[in-house]
Amino acid sequence: MPLQLLKYNPGVVKDITEYAAGKNGPYWVDSDLVRFKNGYPEKLGGWQKDNIFGLDPSGNITTTKISIEGIARRMAYWRAFADGEDRLAVGTHNHLFIYQNNSLFDITPLRKTSSGLSNPIATASGSAIVTITDNSHGAVTGDWVVLSGTSATGGIAADTLNDYYGYQLTVINANSYSIVVPSAATSTVSAGGGTVAIKYLIGADAGLGAQSSVPALGWGVGGWGQSTWGTTRTTSTSDIFLDNSSWNLSLWGEDLIATVRGGAIYYWDTSAGVTNRASLVSSISGAESVPAVARITTVSFPDRHFIAGGCSAYGGGGNVDNMLVRWSSQEQFEKFAPTATNTAGDQRLEVGTKIVAMVSAREETIISTDEAVYGMTFVGGDFVFSFRLLATDSGAAGMNTMISVDGDVFWLGKRNFFNYNGVVNELACSVQYYVFDRMQTNFIDKTTVGHNKAFKEVTWFYVSNDNASATNPEPDSYVTYNYAEKAWSVGTMDRTVWSDSFGARKVPFAFDEDGHLYEHETGTSANGAAMNSYIESSPREISESGETLYMVDQVIPDVTMTAQTSLSLYMNTRKFPNGSETIKGPFVITSSTEKVSTRAKGRQISMKFQSTGLNDDWTLGDFRVNSRQDGLR
Repeated sequence: MPLQLLKYNPGVVKDITEYAAGKNGPYWVDSDLVRFKNGYPEKLGGWQKDNIFGLDPSGNITTTKISIEGIARRMAYWRAFADGEDRLAVGTHNHLFIYQNNSLFDITPLRKTSSGLSNPIATASGSAIVTITDNSHGAVTGDWVVLSGTSATGGIAADTLNDYYGYQLTVINANSYSIVVPSAATSTVSAGGGTVAIKYLIGADAGLGAQSSVPALGWGVGGWGQSTWGTTRTTSTSDIFLDNSSWNLSLWGEDLIATVRGGAIYYWDTSAGVTNRASLVSSISGAESVPAVARITTVSFPDRHFIAGGCSAYGGGGNVDNMLVRWSSQEQFEKFAPTATNTAGDQRLEVGTKIVAMVSAREETIISTDEAVYGMTFVGGDFVFSFRLLATDSGAAGMNTMISVDGDVFWLGKRNFFNYNGVVNELACSVQYYVFDRMQTNFIDKTTVGHNKAFKEVTWFYVSNDNASATNPEPDSYVTYNYAEKAWSVGTMDRTVWSDSFGARKVPFAFDEDGHLYEHETGTSANGAAMNSYIESSPREISESGETLYMVDQVIPDVTMTAQTSLSLYMNTRKFPNGSETIKGPFVITSSTEKVSTRAKGRQISMKFQSTGLNDDWTLGDFRVNSRQDGLR
């Protein structure tokens, strides 16, 4: 029999049987760390960890490498014209940082400052627990404090107590709390530290500190007749989940506007420097009726209104309407009070119970509630904005699941994927059921989306059932849509926020759950570790009818690969679609391999390509096999 060409369509298909994927494509049926380019699979680029250097108590840059505190949920990158500096704002579930010159500066807003405290520090010999007394501190367990001016106490160094990034606290009572420092005290001190100042970062009362969404346990939660009157509900019976903590980050010229979801709106002035913390927009001179609470914020383009969704109503006595959209006067982000001479205003949306996501697209702002998607367009005049209901039963699953790509918008819904390009379309997805069946839907709001324009890819990172044992699981898997190829791929990668290449950052960059920042499409390894990349084809019948057994004895590879690459080939055969699989291999393919000799017999044949080295870089082409008819034995 002459050499037979084994050619596969781009994309992974997992929502039908492998045999059907072979008959209807043929397609690929599984992958990890592999993408499609020009119709063919290739190994993803590697990633390399960025250095993040910490600061000493005086705010000076040190040589100590650190990771970011908290789970990074949102990023904004820009270069200020005033000083030419590149800055990355990072909002975690408990902090707001500026990453600049490879150093990490804390700009988290402050709740309050206590100054001139006299000897508020207590230590116990052999313990790393430090007790602090500050009457009516108002803190909640899990909040963060930063001490300054503290002298060495109980054998604990002053620089340790005055750590630049501070400590998370545990409340003892209304007048005291404890922190845990890196080194234990060598003596017991009941009152020490000298004259101390304490900065209290915004925390739970401001909407920060919740790593995961948690079930609401109020007595009114759940269906009628569940449990008993006036008692809290159990986790298993609650069907309402409270939001985890996240940020909205928007650039206003060279400055940053940061909103805690379900909390207040803050402003960070770049010109004031990195020693300056973000402060309430409502505290800016001339501010008018700034929403005290907002779920989602963004800046409209090209008209430049600051938009708040799911916010406190104007003149409403602080009442929050989760379906209300308010916008500032044009070019004045701090002025929300509508007058006859400005363009501030509001509009309540109707379909849904809360605004979930919002992105600025091509001359339009796309707003998603939990049930519908709206288009908000600047029209000027008395109405300022027009609102169109674009689609129902199409709401985004979370605030970080929607992204604008050159005016088109992609998002993850509750059970499917969507695209808006003037019309809302449900994306045909060949891995839809696979992704949602293995997704932990209680943590779907942690799903984050990223774009890689160089490869025309939109990727969602989500929490899978593989991570089910974790108390606060973070995204560990991904699903990628190549909008040029209209092809899907799947795999594993732990990223909590992702940004495409921009400005001085020539490659995409992302954080993992441990607070490390990585530059992607860099090198061929996972920060010096091997990448386990593979792709597996659907089974194909060697004969058109599928009736005859064939013996495959030769494979002619077609691979673009570097001299350092070693690619393993597995030949998998079956006699019946539901029959047992015979695996032959691995057969090693290098850049000089002309043919692979094997003996694999079956009615269907599939191939798996895998690389596990540090320097592997490959792109598959069209393979051919030599086969001959064989008997049943």
